[in-house]
Amino acid sequence: MEPVHPTAAQGFQAAAETYVRGRPDYPEGLQDWLTGVLGLGPGRTCVDLGAGTGKSARALARTGARVIAVEPVAAMRARLTADLPGISALEGTAQAMPLADASADAVLCATAFHWFASEDALREIHRVLKPGGALGLVWNVRDESVDWVAALTAIMEPHEGDTPRHRHGQWRRPFACGLFTDLEQTTLPHRHVGPPEEVIVDRTLSVSFIASLPEAERARVADQLRALIADHPGLRGRDTVSFPYLTQAYACRKR
Repeated sequence: MEPVHPTAAQGFQAAAETYVRGRPDYPEGLQDWLTGVLGLGPGRTCVDLGAGTGKSARALARTGARVIAVEPVAAMRARLTADLPGISALEGTAQAMPLADASADAVLCATAFHWFASEDALREIHRVLKPGGALGLVWNVRDESVDWVAALTAIMEPHEGDTPRHRHGQWRRPFACGLFTDLEQTTLPHRHVGPPEEVIVDRTLSVSFIASLPEAERARVADQLRALIADHPGLRGRDTVSFPYLTQAYACRKR
């Protein structure tokens, strides 16, 4: 099996439970995109590539399609299997999926494609898709027009290093290979509502490059987050906060 980026392997193995608590699900409006744009529904098969703990698999299952989850990190895959026993969860990577040629109507990469964005991955996705099959890419992007969200990003950025990120846009480059049609973007507003300890602290501690920090350094990040919650006028004293996101969904088809 192709190697997984070390930050992802270490961070997500250590933070699977934090990921479940802190990461947002996907907006209700994404269901229309899954059915209308990706064409999912009963009788269709969708591969959830980089499926994590199953947040995207739940949305896919609601379309009525058969869902096959492919996830390389054992702790994430174990949580998906425990929570969603009706979904087949396979060990594999974007460059080496344990699936037959032309076996899927669609492949979805939800908050994942930036980890393995390469021509090799696109060739493997192309192999697994049926003729004209759909590739979907989805990210929940923090809305940094909100000042406390921008302050949260400022806490995270010093630890980022060379970790692949959606916001850098480098994930677009492999599409120059011409295996797929042009990407079409849909943007949906989204909010993750809950206790600040979950939607801010756990959310941030589940980020791969934060989760893989030495324990003392990770604890300092947690202290900074709790100080932001205690001091910022938009967060101070609130039992529940609404974390704003913009869900960006991209679709293209196999040529």
